[in-house]
Amino acid sequence: MSIETTSLSKSERTRRAILEAAYSLFLDQGYHATSMRQIASKAGLALGGIYNHFGSKEEIFTAIFTEKHPYHQIVPLIAASEGETVEDFTHNAAHALVDALGHHPDLLNLMLIEIVEFKGKHVPKLFDSIFPKIMEIGTRFNRFNGQVRPIPIPLLMRAFLGMFFSYYITEIMLAGLMPSGTQEESLDTFADIFLNGVKRQF
Repeated sequence: MSIETTSLSKSERTRRAILEAAYSLFLDQGYHATSMRQIASKAGLALGGIYNHFGSKEEIFTAIFTEKHPYHQIVPLIAASEGETVEDFTHNAAHALVDALGHHPDLLNLMLIEIVEFKGKHVPKLFDSIFPKIMEIGTRFNRFNGQVRPIPIPLLMRAFLGMFFSYYITEIMLAGLMPSGTQEESLDTFADIFLNGVKRQF
């Protein structure tokens, strides 16, 4: 047991055990396939013990989603990316995002559960806390005077996150299937497409 865990009250430790057990089960078998009885068993509790802390399975998922949403991990890494030019910043930020997902595949799994099983219904609960942080990253692009088109920051960041989340997802789906010579530096190619589009510049 960690020092952090032992410093918690008994009630807090029980709540933490429920969340960790549920998180593991949700990732392994999905939300709908996981029962409260399974969560209780994995947490070492009687079924009734869960209801002293959570009113429902969805309340447990909401707590997990709020606490472990990928943006909590990813946004600070993107924000810490360096670069003297918009090209350098974009390449470094893209690598930071994809590396974080690669080291924490559970983050993507959690997002997929939210998208597939809940149709994104819990995202509004996080919007107020996440949106300002994403906007702060977007303002970084404005520092490169004259290098970036006047695109509204919310749309710019939506395009950025969408571009590189899709890169990571397609890397998983197409691993080992792409033609020889198309994998090397493919993330940097995505970054170049984000920066310059696909239309030939004359």
